[in-house]
Amino acid sequence: MRADDVAAHGVRARLSAVHERLTAAERADGRAPGSVRLLLATKTVSAPLVRAALAAVPGLGGRTVLVGENRVQELVAKGPELADLTPGMHLIGHLQSNKVNAALRWATCVQTVDSPELAARLAERSADAGRRLDVLVQVNVSGEATKFGVDPDRTVDLALRVAALPGLRLCGLMTIGARSPDPGVVRAGYACLRHLRDAVLASGNPATEDAHELSMGMSGDLEAAVAEGATIVRVGTAVFGTRVAT
Repeated sequence: MRADDVAAHGVRARLSAVHERLTAAERADGRAPGSVRLLLATKTVSAPLVRAALAAVPGLGGRTVLVGENRVQELVAKGPELADLTPGMHLIGHLQSNKVNAALRWATCVQTVDSPELAARLAERSADAGRRLDVLVQVNVSGEATKFGVDPDRTVDLALRVAALPGLRLCGLMTIGARSPDPGVVRAGYACLRHLRDAVLASGNPATEDAHELSMGMSGDLEAAVAEGATIVRVGTAVFGTRVAT
């Protein structure tokens, strides 16, 4: 068996294992099987391996699988190769204002809006292109200086400002879990995001009526995220293995 075939087989097997973990987590929380969408975080993963993972999706019992890139340069590089498999990709990494135009060529959703300035630039470029871009507001629930995201106490205000912008559709909130060995700390952060999402929905602003998404949880803590209401979990290592930092 060729090395590429071996790698693809491993990806498909690990994807199936992640699906089983998600199904068990949904069952434990009383949620319908397949109700949580799985986003494949494909940083440094080649387009053929992404294809191998997506080819296994029909065997996952109807679970929706998305693709997300951390870096705009990879989004642009892989976009043409994956365009026939997905209508676009989610951007799940920090977005600099000077890369908005490049990102919008392929991203159908930007999950990392964390400032009014970035939101305004995305809205302007989207409106110019005659499109409405799905966005999530990124929240730094842990307060860690190494993480991007708006402070929790400023989240509702930012979300309402984003929702009011033409060219954008606010779909919910996103966070990266606390870097802590204490599962309780991690889960508390996810609970915080859920409460903030609920506050946005309870604002009564019609522009926030689609803001139901909670993008939270990764390979090591997806069960805690599902227990706190995640609608999207972002998984990379558990499907593609450990990647070499670049």
